[in-house]
Amino acid sequence: MLKALFTGTTLFAASLTASTAVAETINVSDAHGGSVAAYSQRWKGLAARGVNVRIVGKCQSACTVLLGYIPRSRICVTPAASFGFHLAHRTDMTAVLWNAYASDIRGWIKARGGLETELKWMSAPDTYRYFHKC
Repeated sequence: MLKALFTGTTLFAASLTASTAVAETINVSDAHGGSVAAYSQRWKGLAARGVNVRIVGKCQSACTVLLGYIPRSRICVTPAASFGFHLAHRTDMTAVLWNAYASDIRGWIKARGGLETELKWMSAPDTYRYFHKC
């Protein structure tokens, strides 16, 4: 009986420890983009690890593909956070970006003329409509 009680207490304590583990947080600042494929691979791997993402500066171009991998509940934005959306250099990569965005983000982009070669910047207060504050 005492052994069973000890085992149960140990399992309970272990489950408390596991549930209080803190997920890794990645800060995004001045991410000017690059290869959509490379960013996709990076964010796919980070999403599999369950990271949280704190946008503390610019996330533009290919960086925005993170929105397709990291759940919104794991993304927060600071007052300096901004997302820069535009057409990729390759049509197929533009499709990857576009498909990464949720319908409400797409709506925000469409309301501003859609994806073009020039960046469309989403910053506060708009970012607060889509993401929670850090």
